Amino acid sequence: MSTQATGLKRIAIEPVTRVEGHGKVTLLLDENNKIKQARLHIVEFRGFERFVQGRPYWEAPVLVQRLCGICPVSHHLAAAKAMDMVVGVDKLPPTAEKMRRLMHYGQFFQSHALHFFHLVSPDLLFGFDADPAIRNVIGVAKKFPDLAVQGVMMRKYGQELIRATAGKKIHGTGAIPGGINKNLSIEERDFFLKDLDQMIEWSRGALKIAKDYTAENLERLAGFGSFDSNHTSLVREDGAMDIYHGRLRSIDAEGNRIIDDVDYVNYLDYIAEEVRPWSYMKFPFIKSLGPEKGWYRVGPLARINACDFIDTPEAEAERKEFMALTNGKPNNITMAYHWARMIEELHSIEKIQELLHDRDLQGTDLVAKGDMRGEGVGLIEAPRGTLFHHYKVNKDDQITMANLIVSTTNNNEPMNRAVQKVAEDYLSGNEITEGLLNHIEVAIRAYDPCLSCATHAMGRMPLVVELYDAGDTLVDRKVKE
Repeated sequence: MSTQATGLKRIAIEPVTRVEGHGKVTLLLDENNKIKQARLHIVEFRGFERFVQGRPYWEAPVLVQRLCGICPVSHHLAAAKAMDMVVGVDKLPPTAEKMRRLMHYGQFFQSHALHFFHLVSPDLLFGFDADPAIRNVIGVAKKFPDLAVQGVMMRKYGQELIRATAGKKIHGTGAIPGGINKNLSIEERDFFLKDLDQMIEWSRGALKIAKDYTAENLERLAGFGSFDSNHTSLVREDGAMDIYHGRLRSIDAEGNRIIDDVDYVNYLDYIAEEVRPWSYMKFPFIKSLGPEKGWYRVGPLARINACDFIDTPEAEAERKEFMALTNGKPNNITMAYHWARMIEELHSIEKIQELLHDRDLQGTDLVAKGDMRGEGVGLIEAPRGTLFHHYKVNKDDQITMANLIVSTTNNNEPMNRAVQKVAEDYLSGNEITEGLLNHIEVAIRAYDPCLSCATHAMGRMPLVVELYDAGDTLVDRKVKE
């Protein structure tokens, strides 16, 4: 980053740890060491929108999963939904839709468990400023062995659900254009039913940790990387939370609707993307508001804020308690993402219970047929937020255009603002403290950003922070292992 402006100093944090991928943070300080600018840079380039061009359309649900090893099911299902449109299928057979939903809830269950227990719990259980030697998943396993086991077993349960519905735990092939390629046998169903009660109980316990932590630290967390924002998600036609299918809704910080339950096929009429030269990740915004005011948050916090209700009893009771904290208005506390995420964890296992008792999962009508249309849009709620897949296909069945707006891309501007807010509140003087580094990471981590899955190895990738004066001379450097 340039430091030509007089009196400015630069801090570079590279890479940011305990997120899926490679990124860095740069901070510019004036002569009084006040933050002038804070940016989260995404320095990876993926290029999948070009890679898939020329491939036959039926390969898309399998190909696009290679974007990520943590949430491949989201890309698998979003692409499959787009290809349903391409082949002219507007309604799947009940077995196909419910198998896809079971796959998706299994992914939510394992992904939320992974993030909460392995990446977030060290900060919540030990504190942001705790000794980094213990503030990691190994420290959690030593001091809270039962919690560590729960996290592993909950993730395993979700992964086994993915295996049973998609064929493999990672990069499966279960969803195909127009349907699904297998049902769920009675033996597979019974395998999951035997551990269901334990998963429900553990989900309640994880939710209690997140809720109690937020309530006990509310005064501090209310200002930590927080700001008013718009929120975007899918909702069912009756306003319920629906992570598999729905209509596109956006609300402002007061709860007023900006995008009022529109057919997501027309997303380009409402959503645009801005390109900035310092990041490979785009900046989406609501067209009617423009890039300055139209940015929004997605993910668990946005979904809880935007929906009217949750259609499972325990999660709905928890949603009401969550919304009561802000008197029914949207909750704009960044760290409340964790509480919202664990409400979704409980909702997921409630839906899994409901689906496992549905006899349609043993049906044999798996694929619907239709007339080719040549274009399809598929939206889905990934664990990290709303995911857009849009494709065009020519008369030779080849993909000619692909547009993907990934969940973390939707959260790009909010993450940058969270970094700015935390840096302004916690950076003082020229000294770079370990606590500052982790505070910035904590704010980013609340969004569970999925840049890729490269840095999930217990956060051991070193974090290097360098401080430069206005002449671009290095004046301080620290390395966080």
